[in-house]
Amino acid sequence: MKDIFSYNIDISKNAYMNWRTNKHEYIKNMIVMANGFMMSSIILVEQILNNNRNKNADIVIFPILFNANHSIELYLKAITWTLNIILDKDKKIEGKHNINQIFTVVCSRVNEFEKSKETKEQFKKLTINLKDYLDELCIKIEDKSDKKYKDNMDFSRYPFNTEYINHFYIDKLDNVVIDLENFLLRFKEIGKNLNTIAEHYLYDFLEADH
Repeated sequence: MKDIFSYNIDISKNAYMNWRTNKHEYIKNMIVMANGFMMSSIILVEQILNNNRNKNADIVIFPILFNANHSIELYLKAITWTLNIILDKDKKIEGKHNINQIFTVVCSRVNEFEKSKETKEQFKKLTINLKDYLDELCIKIEDKSDKKYKDNMDFSRYPFNTEYINHFYIDKLDNVVIDLENFLLRFKEIGKNLNTIAEHYLYDFLEADH
């Protein structure tokens, strides 16, 4: 059996993991990976919408959601790191995997950095779709049953949490459904806008000053 990490004679059938990354460009590398995770999520949705005769959407939705959420996490952490450097903060990446919490940090950094009301409003417009999604997601996955907040961001990786309690969709009697056409429309915009914001602060400010 041939090794996975090996060449194909047809260059178009190879994936070069280090063609778009650079060992000295940590933030850019995060943006590259964020783009990849969002792209994979969108490609999967497009394929399922094209052919769902076997109802594969019911199982493929989990990697779709994981990839989309991980893309958001990477974009937000890249923006945070960039603004922390610009603002001379003694921090790099903040937060673990709670993307709602990380988004709150990003909003705080943007408000601290931007002096123009118009620019702050533009940021809000670019992220309103993301905020709406995070608000919706938070209601679905938050667990305050033991008075100790858990964000349950692993809901798309495992059917249960670290205490082996089923995630919200397992025990529901009614169907828990995602409209894939709506998902595609929403996340294309979210991914595009997050990429725009991340590259804006990285290239127009951080790298422009060096």
